[in-house]
Amino acid sequence: MWLDVTWNSYGTYLIFVILVVLAPGPDTLVTLKNALSGGKRGGLIASAGIVMGNFAQGTAVALGLGALIVRSQPVFHTLRWAGVVYLCYLGFQALRGAWRGDYAGLDAIGARSGSFRRWREGFLSNVTNPKVLALYLSVLPQFLDPNTTSTWDALLLAYTVAVLGGLWLLALVLLVHRVRAWLQRRRVRRSLDAVTGTALVGFGVALATEG
Repeated sequence: MWLDVTWNSYGTYLIFVILVVLAPGPDTLVTLKNALSGGKRGGLIASAGIVMGNFAQGTAVALGLGALIVRSQPVFHTLRWAGVVYLCYLGFQALRGAWRGDYAGLDAIGARSGSFRRWREGFLSNVTNPKVLALYLSVLPQFLDPNTTSTWDALLLAYTVAVLGGLWLLALVLLVHRVRAWLQRRRVRRSLDAVTGTALVGFGVALATEG
């Protein structure tokens, strides 16, 4: 058999990944932000970008490129600060929406927003977050034996994160779609934008102060 990861160890890994995926983070907030402003379609497109970012980072780690990025301090810090700037930018966008409360105008602009912009927002929020790389690099080796496992084993574990993360974001988008009428109430929407914006800026600040 070309896979050397045992079902027992893979089951343990699945439980760990599910707990990580369900923990609120930038990916969840970016999906929520786009699902509110662009409806189900907007949320799905943004989550597709996030999933693609996860696949990209998982592939890099499985092929050994992730370790090179982490060891190259200039590259790693450039990636980290790009993530800081981008998360803060998204956070201030949400906070501005909460402050203005002009959702009729914002939704009209959002409806005209291209699919690529939403996809790019999801992709960049994930791929510029080096904590995702760090997660892969710290967790995957615990479930892989360098003497017996192969690149395919590493890819299996890495892609598991992307797939489960995508399923969680899909469930989130569908949930938001079901209660969107309530979420679109001005007071509720402003509160959500304020919380989302504050959290995104908080993630950006936390990323900036690490290491």
